[in-house]
Amino acid sequence: MNMALICVGRLKERYWREAAAEYEKRLARFGRFEVVELPDLPEPANASPAEQAQVCRREGEAILGKIREGDIVVALVIEGKQMDSLALARKLSELAFTGRRVVFVIGGSLGLSPEVVRRAAYTLSFSPMTFPHQLARVMLLEQVYRAMKIGAGERYHK
Repeated sequence: MNMALICVGRLKERYWREAAAEYEKRLARFGRFEVVELPDLPEPANASPAEQAQVCRREGEAILGKIREGDIVVALVIEGKQMDSLALARKLSELAFTGRRVVFVIGGSLGLSPEVVRRAAYTLSFSPMTFPHQLARVMLLEQVYRAMKIGAGERYHK
């Protein structure tokens, strides 16, 4: 399976980088998995809603610039669909048959621009709670790895 993760911001702390690297290594045996980190644009102090929207739009343009025409995009947003690990495994197995690249997208601190959400074929949410981007990234990598193991009929921890 050909998958990618496009995310705004980089993993600054060593423990987040190590956790992400471990899951990326584990995912490699299931196919190509690429991580694309885009710069987290600075948000002015006490930014107005218009300034926040402009930052979000610019980050969205950078994200859309990394998405290919035939990609199946899965956007991580709070209001997205929540599913358990088995449902995610079924969805990824279904998408694998398309032969297209599946691209997960995690936005910056202001979320994803409406244009990126509209480009998504699916939206996914871990919870109505807000998580730090670093944690969300590691959680996504772990859940995709778990889904791939389930799809391959391998044992996984419940």
